[in-house]
Amino acid sequence: MGLSALLLVAACTPGRELANGDLTVSLDEGMKVQLSTALTDLSLVAEPATFSALSMEGDAPVFSLVRTEKKTVTDAFGKGTALVFHGEAPAAGGKILQKLTFTAYDRFPSTVIARAEFTNATGAPISVNGWTMDRFEMAAGTSDPGFWSFQGQSTENRADWIFPVREGFFQKNYMGMNGSDYGGGTPVTCLWRQDAGLAVGHLEPVPQRVSLPVEMKAGESKATVSIVKEFDSPVVLEDGGSLATCTTFFHVFKGDCFGALRNYAQLLECVGVVMPESEPDAFEPAWCAWGYERLFTIDEIIGTLPKVKELGFKWATLDDGYQIAEGDWDLNTDRFPRGDADMKYMVDEIHKYGLKADLWWAPFAADPGTKFLEEHPNTLILDQEGKPRDITWWDSWYLSPVDEEVRAETKRLVEKFIGEYGYEGLKLDGQYMNAVPPDYNPAHHPDDPEKVVRELPTIFKLIYDTARGINPHAVLQYCPCGDCFSVYNLPYTNKTVSSDPLSSWQIRTKGYVLRALAPKTAYYGDHIELSDGGNDYPTQLGIGAILGTKFTWPKENPRLKKGEPGYLLTPEREALLKNALDIFYQKDLAHGEYVSGLYDIGFDYPETHVIRKDGTLNYAFYTHGKPVQEVELRGLETGHRYQLTDYYNHKDLGVVTAEEKTVLPVPVDGALLVEAVEIP
Repeated sequence: MGLSALLLVAACTPGRELANGDLTVSLDEGMKVQLSTALTDLSLVAEPATFSALSMEGDAPVFSLVRTEKKTVTDAFGKGTALVFHGEAPAAGGKILQKLTFTAYDRFPSTVIARAEFTNATGAPISVNGWTMDRFEMAAGTSDPGFWSFQGQSTENRADWIFPVREGFFQKNYMGMNGSDYGGGTPVTCLWRQDAGLAVGHLEPVPQRVSLPVEMKAGESKATVSIVKEFDSPVVLEDGGSLATCTTFFHVFKGDCFGALRNYAQLLECVGVVMPESEPDAFEPAWCAWGYERLFTIDEIIGTLPKVKELGFKWATLDDGYQIAEGDWDLNTDRFPRGDADMKYMVDEIHKYGLKADLWWAPFAADPGTKFLEEHPNTLILDQEGKPRDITWWDSWYLSPVDEEVRAETKRLVEKFIGEYGYEGLKLDGQYMNAVPPDYNPAHHPDDPEKVVRELPTIFKLIYDTARGINPHAVLQYCPCGDCFSVYNLPYTNKTVSSDPLSSWQIRTKGYVLRALAPKTAYYGDHIELSDGGNDYPTQLGIGAILGTKFTWPKENPRLKKGEPGYLLTPEREALLKNALDIFYQKDLAHGEYVSGLYDIGFDYPETHVIRKDGTLNYAFYTHGKPVQEVELRGLETGHRYQLTDYYNHKDLGVVTAEEKTVLPVPVDGALLVEAVEIP
């Protein structure tokens, strides 16, 4: 146990502390949380903080601890010990009561699950604006940056999910809408130093419009984390009425965010949010016709298939442009003059080459003036002024995913795409899918505008179940362009994706997060053309991502505008692609196990990923433009001998005998992929 933990235990009043693994937590007389961890001798929190609070007009209620009780519990999280704190705050005419419960479970070491309930005992109604939970003031580390973090919001700037936190930083991490068509995400924050870290999040089984703000003010050596609910309008609690917060958790950890996110995903399983195990077909490389963009021709696509087959791809994707409009999914006769017959012909041609067919689709979106909206005018999500909600990227409007007419049309389309056309997969695309705004349409659920927010995942379940009911091996790719994935939609996909990455760093770190949250779900690196330089195969191979491309062949897209990049498969590009595909199939790291805890993705340099496959460790080093002269191979068994190979460049790196610190004296400028095979 670290020194800070020993001092805390000595100072605690008996009956007020709860210990679990490397975490000890208690409340003082003012109901401020004291937290310590045996993971470090340094204090993880800067000072005790008010863990749970109500937001009201004027000063917030200040609670004092009245009594404490401890009990044994058994529930969905397993067997545990609950510590219940009862507090009171004076208020006009009476008082407000708080019941704060901390529970530690045997199955989840170093984790505490929390929930608060507030009761009005003032003798009159009170108005509440919101609540705060899991507020901690974390002491920064001595290095620069003071922290690294994972923060799970989604905004139109499509920012990194993993990044450093320094003085002057603030991010709200709102899980509702952060733009007309951006919102949702992963409601957990991981903030870590080189010695230890803290994760906080909520464990509700459905999406919630809460924030997880992180702030590090200028001139301060601490960062504040919390979970905040702000009501759209004040909630009135009658005398005797109660208000409960979300179920939340906090967790201390060593290293970076990978292990903390695995712990979070396992907690979610207990409330029914279970990540899927992918079909074998989902792990196969894919070619996409998007290189020809929306004005493709059937002949261009079919003409590219021989090269797609020759190179070893298994999937061919028809992207955006086949439809009349979003919401009117009948075929555009400019490209499909014979309608459905032409679509079936194209799918048959894909199948003749031994390829599986995948179809792009943007569900529950409809352009103004489409036939569906003319026939079903009450299916739109409306704001408080009765106006449709924009999906600005598509110039479309949101359909309500819980509207019965929308759901019937969604089911019909899946049956047509999978059953009638013969597609084996669907690429669900669009950042707007990640979350929806509250719906004030009087034709839907006017007494509960947030129903659509909570039940959004059910339309993905409908799509998933319908598709796999027709084809049990159907692959459903979920691509919320640039968003941090909503964990509530993830259970109904069996192929995640780097989702329009802005850099190779995003490809790698998104893969890192998604492999932590859903380790048995296939992760697609998206089109290689979206990586740094348009050809960063070491990024996709080194993290076990599935390869993808949108090349054109044998000619360039004739509709490219001046200055636009082309995607013609030149001999040089083909050589790189062949090499990458050979390695992909040979090593099969997409089915490997991500090894966490050996390196810190933030504080260690170079950035390092490790995947274990068939007992062999595979290292991927990335230098971010700052070359190194050597790398360290962690995780090898001391005294054992290993044959090292640069498997991307097919170079023998010699034999090494593992030591307490095993150094490979090989310069790295960009990327180095190393296979370490033990020599008997």
